[in-house]
Amino acid sequence: MVAYELASANIMRSHLWISLFWTQECVFYNYNPGLGNRGNLSGIESCVGDKDKRLHCFATWRNVSGSVEIVKQGCWLDDISCYDSTECVEKKEDPDVFFCCCDGNMCNEKFFYNPEMLPVQTTSNPFTQKPPLFSTVLYSIVPIMGIAAIVLLSFWMYRHHKLAYPPVLVLQQLLNLQMVCSSIPMTYTSLFIVFQDPGPMPPSPILVQKPLQLLEIKARGRFGCVWKAQLLSDYVAVKIFPIQDKLSWQNEYDIYNISGMRHENILQFIGAEKRGSNLDIELWLITAYHEKGSLTDYLKANVVTWNELCHIAQTMARGLAYLHSDFPGHKDGHKPAIAHRDIKSKNVLLKTNLTACIADFGLALRFEAGKSAGDTHGQVGTRRYMAPEVLEGAINFQRDAFLRIDMYAVGLVLWELAARCTASDGPVDEYMLPFEEEVGQHPTLEDMQEVVVHKKLRPTLRECWQKHPGLAMLCETIEECWDHEAEARLSAGCVEERVIQMQRQTTVSAPEEIVTVVTMVTNVDYPPKESSL
Repeated sequence: MVAYELASANIMRSHLWISLFWTQECVFYNYNPGLGNRGNLSGIESCVGDKDKRLHCFATWRNVSGSVEIVKQGCWLDDISCYDSTECVEKKEDPDVFFCCCDGNMCNEKFFYNPEMLPVQTTSNPFTQKPPLFSTVLYSIVPIMGIAAIVLLSFWMYRHHKLAYPPVLVLQQLLNLQMVCSSIPMTYTSLFIVFQDPGPMPPSPILVQKPLQLLEIKARGRFGCVWKAQLLSDYVAVKIFPIQDKLSWQNEYDIYNISGMRHENILQFIGAEKRGSNLDIELWLITAYHEKGSLTDYLKANVVTWNELCHIAQTMARGLAYLHSDFPGHKDGHKPAIAHRDIKSKNVLLKTNLTACIADFGLALRFEAGKSAGDTHGQVGTRRYMAPEVLEGAINFQRDAFLRIDMYAVGLVLWELAARCTASDGPVDEYMLPFEEEVGQHPTLEDMQEVVVHKKLRPTLRECWQKHPGLAMLCETIEECWDHEAEARLSAGCVEERVIQMQRQTTVSAPEEIVTVVTMVTNVDYPPKESSL
């Protein structure tokens, strides 16, 4: 039995048990390798949580070349796997990062690996405890032998069956192999499968530092649901896809991993994982979590000022302009132009300061030099936001055509912002989706074709908006975004520059009497429509 005990002369352990399974305090430790010993925090943490939920202690550690390296210790939220466990024990076989949780005050002071539960006293320095040489050699050889066996077996299967089976069956065989070889750590098997098409990829390095705990569902969509989750001490968003939507998950993962995709106005990608086995497989995408949620959610509950509207519109356009742009000489490598193909207010997330970031790349399409976009893309996206040419099925399968489809949807999102803005003298209506007055909340494809293509209708631009110089300019920009002729639409870069000009030219002040004074600099030329194409 291998056991580890944290020993620290700086921690005064004085506590009183309230009851056997009531956790109020835990040993706290936070390892920060970037700051050396100065960055390592230790002590006792008081646990705080909902009254109707239990609290636990946890510990995570690594086995680095035979030595124990503690990663984190502290309080843990309500978790059924921790119930009624007075000792902190990791029972999984050979994990990359050891994790255990338990019930009771300071129960993570000692933590164990292996169900035999025979503690071994550690020295004053827990980082020098080493397992027997035989175990170290065994742990090193087994994964290597497993990888070699998988490579040889899969090569044999490929040579003998490539004519009889399509690629998807080869993938299924590899998945079955992974289940048979479950003693090999997930990291190694996934590294092999990632070279198959369209197989799952390895867990991201940051996610090896588990635990990742799902907390509550925040949204449901076409391809799955989004959870608020906790990754150690940080909140993250986890988008969970069922296995039948693997292609959407794979596409979004591939888009996020394109060189140069890190941008302030594009949702931050953290990692991807495959959870479960056989028919219970779930595909996870982990991203940054933003408490304000989507622009749709925010506008349902809030109105926006003129400055807030400009900030949201500008940062949304900036993110889309970056997505649409081709950067051959990007510092991280060639960043190709990418069409989103599902722009809507639900896919625009808001940070704490109302900065927008573009999310959901399950339908996104990249454009590589010398490669055709293909002609199998059809009518994808959300019906309400589909451009006329998409509704008609008359898409020109060229890069600029796809980017202009995105810009039609941008016009509708800008209309949603204008409809909830307090800048005009008229009343601010309750939030409504684009075309909700015309087709209701659940339009069919035929409904949208009738309204958008045949009648050429667009959401109403209120007369009172034209009396506010800034909103009047915004209305003109909206109309040029949703123009029926795709070639006449603005680019994302042009929209960004126009919004910047609107905010600069329009000065809003509020005197003591409740009168809004608006002044505008006139006779200023707009930037060209194609400024980002």
